[in-house]
Amino acid sequence: MSNLIDNDQTKLLAKYLDLNVYRQGLLSSNIANIDTPGYHTKDIDFKGELQRSMSGFSDGADGSASPFGPSIKEVPDLDERPDGNNVSIDRESMMLSATQLQFKLGVELLKDQFKGISMAINDGKAS
Repeated sequence: MSNLIDNDQTKLLAKYLDLNVYRQGLLSSNIANIDTPGYHTKDIDFKGELQRSMSGFSDGADGSASPFGPSIKEVPDLDERPDGNNVSIDRESMMLSATQLQFKLGVELLKDQFKGISMAINDGKAS
């Protein structure tokens, strides 16, 4: 019998939510450093990190994977101000909104997963 709670879909949703929380912290940090001279915008490759976590690859040999968490990289090709800072409040706000929507989607998918488990426990009756 397979485990209804600790399955691949639940693990993937958990990683998806973890990556969203991590990215939200990075975006907030970028916004907090908008006036820091020389600060460069940082982000993660969300899709790449999710794929990496699904494959279990984490040797850290090329800098793109780490057993300790997502690989943080500077965002290329952003306009830099004279003080060397390249944080754009418009980009960060848009990315923060998108990340919040992705998180809400992940929570809804996880709720649906547990709703199915609850129905199985209650012989098909919604609780």
